[in-house]
Amino acid sequence: MLRRRAELPDGHPDRATLRSRAIEAGLPLARRLAAGWRGRGEPLDDLQQVAALALVNAVDRYDPTRQVAFSSYAVPTITGALKRHFRDYGWRMRVSRTTKEVAVRLADAGAALAQERGRSPTRQEIATRLGVTEQEVATAQDSWQAYRPESADAVATTSREDPYPLVETIGQVDPRFDTATDRCSLKPLLTTLTARQRRILAMRYYGDMSQEEIAGQIGVSQAQISRILIRTLAKLRASVQPDAAAPVTTPSRLN
Repeated sequence: MLRRRAELPDGHPDRATLRSRAIEAGLPLARRLAAGWRGRGEPLDDLQQVAALALVNAVDRYDPTRQVAFSSYAVPTITGALKRHFRDYGWRMRVSRTTKEVAVRLADAGAALAQERGRSPTRQEIATRLGVTEQEVATAQDSWQAYRPESADAVATTSREDPYPLVETIGQVDPRFDTATDRCSLKPLLTTLTARQRRILAMRYYGDMSQEEIAGQIGVSQAQISRILIRTLAKLRASVQPDAAAPVTTPSRLN
């Protein structure tokens, strides 16, 4: 059909008919190739669509004058399109292109080696077959977990526990993050204080000294230490939170 189509002049009404018939005749081949990629994380319907579009491209680009069987041209075209689909569109998380290319080839290499050796191949054997390092194979194997990650609302089950949502396995936000943020915010503000104010703050909140003990070392009354702390903390709070009201008492600890 494609040979007859190529012999017809451009614009001949039979060209479109022969093209459609050639595509229809090649669809079973496209479906078989798509089915070979079943079970790798992509719906079969999507794979069949990718294969069918690749078949159309093969029909349009095939040159009968080269004396090459159409199947010899179409199979690599369709297979290449399926590989690119997995590499470029199937991943739900960002993975490097090199890792994607290795990951897509893992299944075929592993199956071929298992058939040859009668056992599951080692990671080093797979790396040798693919011409990559063992670390690249390990990275590609781990990356499949990012191909289509489970929803946090999915239910996980084990043989010894009742079903539970995966979201319950996610760790909580470390409360010390807020402390680190506060420290970064306060650090430049402390430089605006006098040396005595900084010393009193350090003795009170980092030395854990009482106001009476500080007063004895500074050489002033406890009431003066209390007023210095109140004014100093009010200044810092106003710089961090301009709309916050000034405190009337000093806290026992400095966050």
